[in-house]
Amino acid sequence: MFKKVLVANRGEIALRIIRACKELNIPTVAIHSEADAITLYVKKADESCLVGPGPVAGYLNIYRIVDLAKQRGADAIHPGYGFLAENAEFARACQENGITFIGPTPKAIAEMGDKIVARQMMKKAGIPVVPGIEHGISSANEAESIAKQIGYPVMLKASAGGGGRGLRLCRAPEDLKKNFEIARSEALKAFGRDDVYIEKYIESPRHIEFQILADHYGNIVHLGERDCSIQRRHQKLIEVAPSPFLDPDLRRRMGEVAVTAASTAGYTNAGTVEFLVDHNKDFYFLEMNTRVQVEHTITEEITGIDIVKEMIRIAAGEELSFTQDEVQISGSAIECRINAEDPRNNFLPTTGRITAYYSPGGFGVRIDGNVYRGYVVPPYYDSMLAKLTVWGRTWDEAVSRTARSLDEFVIRGVKTTIPFYRMIMRDEVFRRGEFNTHYIENRFDDLIYENKSERIDLVFTIAAAISAHSHR
Repeated sequence: MFKKVLVANRGEIALRIIRACKELNIPTVAIHSEADAITLYVKKADESCLVGPGPVAGYLNIYRIVDLAKQRGADAIHPGYGFLAENAEFARACQENGITFIGPTPKAIAEMGDKIVARQMMKKAGIPVVPGIEHGISSANEAESIAKQIGYPVMLKASAGGGGRGLRLCRAPEDLKKNFEIARSEALKAFGRDDVYIEKYIESPRHIEFQILADHYGNIVHLGERDCSIQRRHQKLIEVAPSPFLDPDLRRRMGEVAVTAASTAGYTNAGTVEFLVDHNKDFYFLEMNTRVQVEHTITEEITGIDIVKEMIRIAAGEELSFTQDEVQISGSAIECRINAEDPRNNFLPTTGRITAYYSPGGFGVRIDGNVYRGYVVPPYYDSMLAKLTVWGRTWDEAVSRTARSLDEFVIRGVKTTIPFYRMIMRDEVFRRGEFNTHYIENRFDDLIYENKSERIDLVFTIAAAISAHSHR
């Protein structure tokens, strides 16, 4: 096992990794910007060091982080998610300096990070992919020709994309003309590459992902699926496991394909194979994320398997301690991303000082967060403040318990998504499990944009009153 692990991240995921290391009796080193100097994850680590300058640049400085690991005697680095987590150059720099990167190989990161290469690999392995092309597009005219063959609507995608960025929906030729250069510009800004490709757009699909774990001895298992369909602007808000939409046969087939995808990629450690599933329950490979996911917590709740600890053990050369047959799914779990955003203003991020904080508790309730009363929400980072993860024996119990937990959850000083989630938990469509990727815009469009009804204002007033009562 490792002598010391440097955590190359911040916030709740850094704290999550530190906790896993403590249970494995591994000392940890936290890195931080000046803005993060007094946050919880820094206090909980055994050591900490400034990675600056600036609030963001240090977290992206590959060689500074590797040098800090060497200086502090860390023989492994866990990248978490975001920042450098899916950066093949970072994984390679760790490797070249005798430091274990707790994640997949640089080759797997590079290949799965290139969406065109990933499509080619999966298609060759016989895995269904969304109809489209397996090469980059160089001009709008070429894009129009391909779209005509595939049939509208189509989606322009950044080849190096991920996290919902670099996407443009085109329902007609005029949309394609308008969006082609915009998509290339967005791709260049977000990923440093402007190449894009084109796929058929699947109308109102489910976004289903399978968690996989693979060791260095050829053992690959999946831990069931997560339904990540509740999104805004292709960014996940609420995730559930298992999906209310999948039947046992479809679950088995998709799980087998996820394992095949990981094997095809020569994958090791933790990863996620993502699919789109249409209304006919036909499924298509979307992408593979080569890191721990934000929503890994719901899989942990329904399987009892600590994914972060498994990542560390695999990286240390240990064999998987369980087989596919030993993975048992129990109950249902829901994760709500508690974001500092204003849902009534198109989810605009908000900043400021948290003046009151009270987190829910009770049976089956888990909080992963890095904030507290007095914490100042900075403008530099992702807007997520905490994750509320709730488990229940059944789907109905999980929904009711989540609703109760959200009623208890109090965060004041900044606008958050908590009142919005309270409405979702009481929405009949959600409670029936009939949501897809367009659920929010279909059910709450009046709330999110300018046309706000008195009924919606009343719901928020009631939610605020519940929050105030819970705090007292």
